[in-house]
Amino acid sequence: MAAHRYYFRRYRAAWHIAVMSLLLVCAANASAEAEKNNQQSSRTVTLLFTNDVESAYDPIAAFWIDGMARIGGIAEMTTLIRELRQTEPNVFLFDSGDIFTGALAKLTEGQLAFELMITMGYDAMAIGNHEFEYGHEVFAWAKNRAPFPVLGANFFYKGTDHPYAQAHAIIERDGIRIGVIGIMGQDAVTAIIPSFIAPLDVRDPVELVRKSVAELRDQVDLIVLLTHQGKTAPMQTDAESDPRLQRDIDADIALAGAVEGIDVLFAGHADAGTPEPVVNKKTGTLIMQTYGQATHLGYLQLTLDDKTGEITHYEGKLIPVDPYRWGPDAKIAAKLKQYRSAFPELTEKIGASEARMNRRYIEESDVGNLFADAFVDATGADIGFVHSGSLRKDLPGGDVRLVDILDTYPFVDDVIVKEMTGEQIRRALEQSLTMERGFLQVSGLTLRYDLRRPAQQRIVALERNGKPVESDDHFTVAAPGFLAEGGDLYESFREAKVLQSSAKVSDIMIEYFGKRDVIAVPDRGRQTDVARGQ
Repeated sequence: MAAHRYYFRRYRAAWHIAVMSLLLVCAANASAEAEKNNQQSSRTVTLLFTNDVESAYDPIAAFWIDGMARIGGIAEMTTLIRELRQTEPNVFLFDSGDIFTGALAKLTEGQLAFELMITMGYDAMAIGNHEFEYGHEVFAWAKNRAPFPVLGANFFYKGTDHPYAQAHAIIERDGIRIGVIGIMGQDAVTAIIPSFIAPLDVRDPVELVRKSVAELRDQVDLIVLLTHQGKTAPMQTDAESDPRLQRDIDADIALAGAVEGIDVLFAGHADAGTPEPVVNKKTGTLIMQTYGQATHLGYLQLTLDDKTGEITHYEGKLIPVDPYRWGPDAKIAAKLKQYRSAFPELTEKIGASEARMNRRYIEESDVGNLFADAFVDATGADIGFVHSGSLRKDLPGGDVRLVDILDTYPFVDDVIVKEMTGEQIRRALEQSLTMERGFLQVSGLTLRYDLRRPAQQRIVALERNGKPVESDDHFTVAAPGFLAEGGDLYESFREAKVLQSSAKVSDIMIEYFGKRDVIAVPDRGRQTDVARGQ
């Protein structure tokens, strides 16, 4: 009897164990099934983006970043993009404008920029102000090269409702549909040579974005708005490290808040890097932008709920393009070599400099002084001006090649000589001292200023050859055509009388170097901030 009870207890224990094991297996299967269903009810989308590449194709010295020797490079960025396409789900690639600028862009009238974007696999881009460097007709033809949408919802031929560019597009991949819209803001328009865009109207974007969103919203999983607006970026290599040069994204926040239904906004023009997404508090739109010049790749990964379509999770960052980690992509490197070899004159030496010359956006600079001096030398004008925003590259010490000049001042611009009064010159310099568009670099003037004073009242003293400049004085002034037409908000130049048109900026600089064995770095001290003593 005792043995019977023993075996019964053993049987009952084994039965309990079996039942519990079965229950655990069922629970595990249920959990796995629930996890599987949960995964199936959401999708992950990876959005990569660039802005303001501006033909910055080669790595540069990362002198402002600790622990990083070089940064950037379009071939290196392509390798990074390829790696992300292999490791991340559902990758899309967008650009927010300013793909032109530089010697090769000028010589190919934009062909190279589009060739590189084709190889890199872009899905869509917005139009930036630099796309008009060679005139609206050149860009209208060049963009036909692109197999992806080139978007500008608020561009129209003047006085009509006839669009200059495509407003929006739908991009579909692996069942994910993204509606993409592109616009340019009014500030960016003022950074274009006025005559180059004169036949076009660039309208307020709000209603036009709203119209595109209404068209797309029910047909897509996401809406991405590509903008080129806000304050003009400071063209200074290390701008991201200088708090004085930081631009805001207020225009993009305002636009995202004015139009419901925009999921993501990728911005350009201000080069206002966002290390992580900025969320519009009213609409929930995620806003990001890189620092430009192909130094960082923008990354935003989203998780979408299949049932509601809502973004349930996101992760955004800017990835520094480290050329030592990501080597050059062979196809991009080959295209760059092909185009460069077609213009061997770019590598020809035109002169030499005794030392490296740097550009600065809100201070007197070596490069700015050099160009202003060359304008005076070529024209015989009393005064020379050049705007800091036009100076796009530092000049090397030692041999200076043609490409160095063309990349430093990449615009197709004649130097114009005008007659200006002392009052008009003062207004131009007061505009300069607002820092809205950076310094006017000068030759033939000495300026003392105080940035602690209210805007438009910052000049402390303005002299020429040791004598005060009076309002009714008259001077001959040499400046690039962009300034002469009132670009970058310098209205007093537009008002002044034209005396003559000289040679192109690049030709003047080539001749200036050619007449001298070695160019000395121009003396500083033409513009002094009395508050800082410099």
